[in-house]
Amino acid sequence: MGHKMQFSTVPYFPYMDYTRHSEEPGTIVTVKDSLDARLLSTFSTKLNISFEIREQPERSWGLQKDGRFSGMVGQLQREEIDVSGPMATLAERIRVMEFLSAYKVDVMSIVSLKPTPLPQHLSLIRPFAGELWLALLVSVFAWGVTLWMLQEAWCWVSGGSGVKIDTALLYGWGALLEQPPPEPSINISGQVLVGWWLVFCLVITTGFRSSLIAHLTVQGKSQPPENFEDLLARNNWKWGIEPWILKGGVLLYFLRHTDPIVKQIYKEMETLTAKEALQKVKAGDYSFLTINFHIKVEIASYYTDNFGQSPFYISKNGLVLIAAFGWGFRKGAPFYQRFRQLVLQLEDCGIIPYWTEELQAQRVKENRAAAAMETRAAVGNTLPVEESNVSRPRQDCVAVAEWYTSEGNFPEISNQCVHRI
Repeated sequence: MGHKMQFSTVPYFPYMDYTRHSEEPGTIVTVKDSLDARLLSTFSTKLNISFEIREQPERSWGLQKDGRFSGMVGQLQREEIDVSGPMATLAERIRVMEFLSAYKVDVMSIVSLKPTPLPQHLSLIRPFAGELWLALLVSVFAWGVTLWMLQEAWCWVSGGSGVKIDTALLYGWGALLEQPPPEPSINISGQVLVGWWLVFCLVITTGFRSSLIAHLTVQGKSQPPENFEDLLARNNWKWGIEPWILKGGVLLYFLRHTDPIVKQIYKEMETLTAKEALQKVKAGDYSFLTINFHIKVEIASYYTDNFGQSPFYISKNGLVLIAAFGWGFRKGAPFYQRFRQLVLQLEDCGIIPYWTEELQAQRVKENRAAAAMETRAAVGNTLPVEESNVSRPRQDCVAVAEWYTSEGNFPEISNQCVHRI
């Protein structure tokens, strides 16, 4: 009916990506290939509607203050726009807008260094945990003292010879090392105590020997942190997060959480860029809290070689901070139900998860191709001017091929150069 729907958004790949038409706040944007771009195209074709897409002036999802919201939620509350996204659903937001869950919720992952081999010189003590070693030493001391007290009591009653305290302790330790002294105690109570101690030593030594063989056969590796508890359990360990993530629903999650572990994580959290954080992770004793989809693309694009190897480990089980993720509609929008029906149909056929994986793989290819072109340009600029033409000497092409091969990241370029030779 001639109405152009007003859509407010912020950049958040793979959900939304765009190029700005100007540097002014709230400028019109041209949407690039992303989940929202494909959804908007589908809705436009199916429902015969058009959109005017603008960047949210504050680049903010919106926080509540005195009953009024800022950011995208504030625009919906004031009915300045029709639709906004991507955004998370929160209880207070639902009161001033309609929410449509449009895609899979992203999770927060912990990025750390990959597991490293444990030192071989600690293999002798690694079969038992520290608590078990401590309990074993306490058991040896307690058993030795008990044997000494029994022998002293028997000596006091019968008038025989007793046992020194150091002899009792060394007997217990020698039995644990499978080298007990040749003469056990002479009374019945002492012999019973020694017999049970020998059974105990048999169990302990058998378990230690089998565990030691396993550790020597397969070298153990360090365990990277998988959750907030693992981060706090490590000594002198630090962590950080990107500033743009610590907004909206994620910020409210940390501010409102009652768990002391989450409060401690937020209290000691640093804010820095992804590049700075990954450099700190490389240096060790550091973890990076970030969005799973975003960091997978970043690592696969710039920190992974052609064999799929990277120095980083992404936690297996992501931390769910947001219940649902999608679009917001102004209250009373008559077209809300039509959008909801189409999204449900797309979800039922599995197209949205497929789009998500396809967009991530596509972005990785684009980033790696762009990085390869920049590297080729940088290498070309380092050559003398008279040698930068097509007929450069053979030795220069060999040097370029060797340089690319040594980097290990762009074998296809070095192969082309070798083919020219």
